[in-house]
Amino acid sequence: MNDFKERIAADLAAVRNRSLAYTDAEDDLLLRQHSPLMSPLVWDLAHIGNYEELWVLREAGGITPLRPEIDDLYDAFKHPRKNRPSLPILGPSETRHYISGVRGRTLDVLDRLDLSAPDPLHRAGFVFGLVIQHEHQHDETMLATLQLSGQPGLVRDADLPPGRRPRGADEVLVPAGPFLMGTDTEPWAYDNERRAHRVDLPAYFIDRFPVGNRAYAAFIEDGGYDEPRWWSPEGWRWLRDSGARAPLFWTRDGGTWWRARFGRREPVPMDEPVQHVCWYEADAYARWVGRRLPTEAEWEKACGWDPDAERSRKYAWGDEAPGPDRANLGHRAARPAPIGAYPAGASAYGAEQMIGDVWEWTSSCFLPYPGFHSFPYREYSEVFFGGDHRVLRGGSWAADPAAVRTTFRNWDYPIRRQIFTGFRCARDATPEEA
Repeated sequence: MNDFKERIAADLAAVRNRSLAYTDAEDDLLLRQHSPLMSPLVWDLAHIGNYEELWVLREAGGITPLRPEIDDLYDAFKHPRKNRPSLPILGPSETRHYISGVRGRTLDVLDRLDLSAPDPLHRAGFVFGLVIQHEHQHDETMLATLQLSGQPGLVRDADLPPGRRPRGADEVLVPAGPFLMGTDTEPWAYDNERRAHRVDLPAYFIDRFPVGNRAYAAFIEDGGYDEPRWWSPEGWRWLRDSGARAPLFWTRDGGTWWRARFGRREPVPMDEPVQHVCWYEADAYARWVGRRLPTEAEWEKACGWDPDAERSRKYAWGDEAPGPDRANLGHRAARPAPIGAYPAGASAYGAEQMIGDVWEWTSSCFLPYPGFHSFPYREYSEVFFGGDHRVLRGGSWAADPAAVRTTFRNWDYPIRRQIFTGFRCARDATPEEA
C-alpha cells in the first residue's frame, strides 16, 4: 500500500476510534432517544457502517451486499429522527460486529483500487474521503446527543491557549473587490462546494472574533429576549413558542450565569465564544448592536481569500494543516477556546477563530452555486436547497480537521440550538471607511 493509501487507512482508523469512544457505554444509553431532535446513538453507529457499505463496498468496490435487508432502516431520508427508536434497529453488539465486518472489507477495497483512475468515485480516493467526512460529521452529531443527555465522561479539559480581551467592537475591513468562492481543486470537497465562481462584493467590516458570552449576556441583561424590535417576525414567533430566555443549557442563579456541559454544572466562562444559539438569536443580537450577520460570501472571503496571492486558502491562515496553535478542532477540549486564543490562525484580513471553536451562522439560505452538479447522490445537498435552511461555516471544537475547510458548507434549520453554533457580526463600510 502506497503512502497516500496508508494515510487514508490511518484516517479511517482514527475516525472509527472516535466513533467507538463515543458509543462505549451501557446499552440503555445507546438505545434510548435523548431528544426527538436526535437519533439513538446506536442508530448513528450502524448508519455509519451502512453508509460505508453502500459507497465503498458496493458502489466503488463492486462487492455483493452484506446486509441489504437493513438498508431501509438506516436510510436517513425515509425515517425522521423522532421515529427511529420504533424501528427494528440492530442492537449495540450486533452493530459493532456489523461495522467491523464492513471496515475489514473497506481496507481490502482500498488496497486494490486505483486511486488515479478517471472514475470520480475512485479518483484521489474521493469515496474514502466521503465516508471519513461522513463519519466525523456523525461523531459530532453524537456529541450533541450526549450533551443533550447530560451524560458525564466526555468533558476533555486539555489546555487551550489563553485569550486576548477584545477591544470594544473589534472589527476588520474587507475591501471591495472580487474573489473566487467555492472550489474546483479540493479533491474531497462535496458537491455543494463546487464550482468555484467569481463573486464581487462591496467593502464591509466583519468582527475580528466570534461574539463572546460576556457580550451576549449583556444583550440578555438589556432585555434582548423581551424586545420584539430586535427580532424578525419569524424569530419573535419562535421565541414566544419556545420560551427561550438564554442560550440552550444556560440557567441563572442569583447574579451568575451557569451552563450544563456533559453532565457538569459550571459558571459560564465569559471569555469564550457563545454557543448553542439558534439563527434567530444570532440575528436578534446583531440587530441589537446595530449590525447584521455576514452573508455566506462575506464569511468565506474574510476567512479564505488571499488578496495578495489572488487565490483561496484551504484554511484561514494558509494551506498548512490545523495545529493546536492555530485552531480549536477535533475535540481536544470539549469547549470553545477563549476569545483571541489563536492569533496565528488569523486570516489575510485579520479575522480570527474563523476555523474551529463554534460553527458560525450566516445570513444566507442554503442554495446551489452556479454550475452545480449533484454528486454522488442528490440527497447529500440538492434536496436541502431552498429557503428553509441557513448556512453555517467554519467548524466547531467538535469538528475534525478532515471535515473543515474555508469552502465547507454546513446548514441547518434556523431554530436549531443543540448543535455547537455561534456567530460573528458584520456591517457595510461607508464610502469614507472603504
